[in-house]
Amino acid sequence: MAADAVTMTVPGPHGDREVRLSSPGRVLWPEVGITKRELAEYLVAVGEPFVEANGDRPVSLQRFPGGVDGEQFFSKNPPKGAPEWVRAVPVTYPSGRSHPQLVIDEPAGAVWAAQMNTVVFHPWASRAEASDLPDQLRIDLDPQPGTGYAEAIEPALALRDLLVEVGLTPFAKTSGNRGIHVFAPIAAEHEFLDVRHAVIAVARELERRMPDRVTTAWWKEERGERVFVDFNQANRDRTMAGAYSPRALPWASVSCPLEWGEVPDADPRDFTVRTVPARLAERGDPWAGMHAQAGRIDTLLDWWRRDLDDGLGELPFPPDFPKMPGEPPRVQPSRKNAANWDDEGQPTSPST
Repeated sequence: MAADAVTMTVPGPHGDREVRLSSPGRVLWPEVGITKRELAEYLVAVGEPFVEANGDRPVSLQRFPGGVDGEQFFSKNPPKGAPEWVRAVPVTYPSGRSHPQLVIDEPAGAVWAAQMNTVVFHPWASRAEASDLPDQLRIDLDPQPGTGYAEAIEPALALRDLLVEVGLTPFAKTSGNRGIHVFAPIAAEHEFLDVRHAVIAVARELERRMPDRVTTAWWKEERGERVFVDFNQANRDRTMAGAYSPRALPWASVSCPLEWGEVPDADPRDFTVRTVPARLAERGDPWAGMHAQAGRIDTLLDWWRRDLDDGLGELPFPPDFPKMPGEPPRVQPSRKNAANWDDEGQPTSPST
């Protein structure tokens, strides 16, 4: 195995780094034959925009030791043997526990992660030195069964207009699969719960304007063939695949930033580890300079308070979160017996 290793020279802001790549011929995407070395070469090719989008943020690494059709696990903490130029910052998780989490500051860090068979990079919505304060409003448009990318286009364009209406500057990317991710840079002055509420507010407004196409229903049985606005992706320690991150799908897709004019005619399957470098070289990075245009979420928080006054309360949190104030019962509507729950969403009998 040692004789099979290669050393890659990776340029970056601090000069060239030498990164050792063991088993470079290991196939990570069997269907298309993409190897670990080709993944590393991809990360070098997209290095600068990759770091601009995902760097200086706590990041989770989704690793596939046997390839994308095999076992996987997430790395958050710095593994033993990390280079001295790979840093970590302490972050607080929903449980209240604090622990160091990896940060990527240069392309060599992404290549080092690829050496450990990282395929998908999941950056936080906040910066490393202010991890409690998101500087991105992130909205995940998730097509439900019976729908796909085509059904997400009109909601994405309507969402763009909504965000502009409240003074934000939206950016779009493919999810790498069927969905569309819409980001907007924001001033880092609110904690995650406030940003979640801003996302819920805009999601509800989008749902009002497109009730047959969009849903905020957390329970799958209530969504139908609509596009779900996944508000829970705005929570602390909830992440989406980063811009230019590969995805663990058979065709080696990439979560690819788009110009808004490209959204209606884009095919997510066109953006892959093999095609995105040439696209970048030809067209440039649609997300370049994103954070020169940070906005504020004050209007969305006004909408949140307006909806509260109108009787629309908190929405469910992920099941691994502690019970949150005002949260409705964590039980499927079809299985809920109203007699067993009080107005605060707390069980009234031990059997519930």
